[in-house]
Parts: sequence; C-alpha cells; structure tokens
Amino acid sequence: MKPPRLQKGDKIAIVSPASAIAAYVPRRLARGIATLEKMGFEVVLMPNATAVHSHTAGTIGERLQDLHMAFADPSIKAIISTIGGFNSHQLLDELDYELIRNNPKIFVGFSDITALFAGIYQQTGLTTFVGPALLTQFGQFDGLDPYTEESFNRTFMQTEPIGRIEASEEWTDEILRWDVADDRRREHQVNAGYTIVKTGVAEGPILTGNTGTLLLLAGTPYLPSFDGVVLMLEDDESESPETIDRYFTQLRHMGAYDKIAALVVGRFPRKVDFDPEFPLKDIILRATRGYDFPIILDADFGHTDPVATLANGIQIRVEATDSVTLDVLEAAVE
Repeated sequence: MKPPRLQKGDKIAIVSPASAIAAYVPRRLARGIATLEKMGFEVVLMPNATAVHSHTAGTIGERLQDLHMAFADPSIKAIISTIGGFNSHQLLDELDYELIRNNPKIFVGFSDITALFAGIYQQTGLTTFVGPALLTQFGQFDGLDPYTEESFNRTFMQTEPIGRIEASEEWTDEILRWDVADDRRREHQVNAGYTIVKTGVAEGPILTGNTGTLLLLAGTPYLPSFDGVVLMLEDDESESPETIDRYFTQLRHMGAYDKIAALVVGRFPRKVDFDPEFPLKDIILRATRGYDFPIILDADFGHTDPVATLANGIQIRVEATDSVTLDVLEAAVE
C-alpha cells in the first residue's frame, strides 16, 4: 500500500516519537521548519513534538496522540520525525493500525524511528520511509544537502519509478553542537563511492532501517519478513566494531541470510573506528560466510550526510559487478 504523493502547498506534520531533543534546540527546530516552508510546504508542529518526559518526548500517550492526530487529519499529507532516539518501539503495542491503514500517508525519518516504520509496514502493508529528519537534515545551517533534497523530491513528489540511486559526490560526518556551533556548513570530503564486498545481481523489495533498532523487534509481531528482500541497514556513531559484529552475527543466527536477496549497508560515521587490520568488510564477510548474495557498503543513507530516501516494500535491483548500480524499479507513492 503506497501513500498519496506529496505536492507543493501540502501540509506536513512534525512529530517526536522518541527523543526529546527538539525541546532543547529551538533554533535548529525553527530552521528545519523554515527549510520545509521554503520548499513550498505548510508545516504543523504537533502539540507534543517539544514535550519532555524524562528521556522521551512526552509520555507514551502523548506521543501516540500526536501520531494518531496526524494520521487522522485529512489535511495532513506527510509526517516527518524530528529525530530518532531510543524508545519509539514503546508505541508499537498501542498504535492504531486500523487508523493508519485507512489513512495512508508518507511517514519519514530514520534511526530509532525504524521501530515504527517496521511495525507499521508489517502490520498494515503501508510503505514507510527511511530518509531525512527535521533536526538532523532539514535543520542544517544551509538546509538540505542538494543530494538529499533531490532524493526526497524524487521519492515523494512523482509517480514515475524512482530510478537510480547514485553515489553522492561528497559526504560529511562532522558534528557541530546544535544551537551553539552550527553556524556554518559542515566540512565535506570526496566520496569514493560504493564498496563491493561480494559480487552478484539481485532484485527484491527494500527492507531498510537502523540495524540495532530493527533487531529489537526479533521475536515480536512487528518484525517484517526477510523473504527475498534487499536488506539495507545502517547504524550510528555510538556503536563500535564489536556491537556491529554482534548485530550481523545475530542476523545470521536468525536465519536472515537464508532468505535475503542482497545486503546494502549505509556509510558508518568514522567515530565507529573500525580496525584497519579487520575492517567492516571483514566483519561482514565473517558473518555471511557460506552465503553468496551481493553485498555493498558505503551507500548514502544512515548517520552521515547526504542521505537518500528509501522506501520499505518498494522493488529495487542491485548489481555489484565491476561497478555498482542500485535501481529502484517503481514509484513509492501514488
């Protein structure tokens, strides 16, 4: 089930399903809203988007209220998360999936919001989207990176097949303290492009998100099927080589590698600090030993910028031969 496409003049709701950070960075929040307005959208900050309840953006009830209001309001055409966090999965038991199923609309963000994207996709069949969030991407000093904006527009504002996901020309993982030091464009470096770990050609529906968050859903009714998917995973700078190794080994033990068609991994921030003598490539080769599906690293999604927007359930073709092509074969909206 695909949501209706986005058009200029449409109303976009801003929600905080996990972290309360939006309450502490009002300038960054205002910049993100201003970026969306400059793009031609009307922005609605939901009532609890800047709420604080200990380490979450409001109580479970308050966060659910914002999501349910946004899905129920026919004037709202898309929902964007302020940021991720740690606890959006707290909402899964009490989400009104029937309401969501009957009011399909664009819901986009990344990181911890993976729990909601996966749960909604599994429970309703609605395509959900891993892509830019309000604070992290729209709220940058110079707004959206051109690559991020182009991918956002191509995914949400057209009904033709999305087409090729090219590698960006440059990328950054520089951290500038929000509302204190984020008064300039971050320093970027030349992008060396995709890294091929295993060659091959595959096609299947996208299943994407934050690795650690997706694995929180193992053994629950909220984890989507791995059957035939192109698994597109990322994670953040708080992880380490040890935890990344743990995650990819857990996928092995869950039988994911028996089912998936391909594995595409988003670029990790340099802070993760992989051992040059045993880099990420070797960690993944060890975890996937005995399997022969194509594996690609350093794609433009996750916790570095810019980011492509990825759609759960949408068909993609992966070719990893002498070079890499990622072609999204259909539209993500109607």
